[in-house]
Amino acid sequence: MKFPVLETDRLVLREITEEDAEDLFINFSNTEVMKHYGSELFENIEEARGLVHSFKAGFIENKGIRWGIQLKNKKSLIGTVGFHAVSPKHRRAEIGYELNQGYWGQGLAKEAIRMAIEYGLKEMGLVRIGAVVFLENKNSNELLLKLGFQKEGVLRSYMIQDGFSYDTNVYSLVADN
Repeated sequence: MKFPVLETDRLVLREITEEDAEDLFINFSNTEVMKHYGSELFENIEEARGLVHSFKAGFIENKGIRWGIQLKNKKSLIGTVGFHAVSPKHRRAEIGYELNQGYWGQGLAKEAIRMAIEYGLKEMGLVRIGAVVFLENKNSNELLLKLGFQKEGVLRSYMIQDGFSYDTNVYSLVADN
């Protein structure tokens, strides 16, 4: 199956390749970007290369899809967005995303997420898109609500990061049947 390329007014969502490892490393080693991500900071470029392979394997095995977010006028990635925990049988998936700190506050994450959601509902046939967000991640919690997600509750001690356990909000967006 060919990897789908999606476009918005300002962005191209495309396949993540080995050439993107440096851009991934920049984000996944940034303390602010990763503060509420649920995994440890990357310490070397090899971890970023491993992530590229993990995204590719997830796509091939129909377990997920992760796009690189690129501004139309630039080659480098400024973040990623996509689905994991895909269940074709139950027509559901969870969405995840991160954006380079230098691009926060410009509506780019919203634009990318909205396009991914549209693809998930129309092309993947998803009925439910879930999201799990640290309680402390005010911007992401607000963004999901703006995109039409509904808060379903709190998952207690759901994520471990840097040896600490965190509660998370759980959200869903459900397609009109």
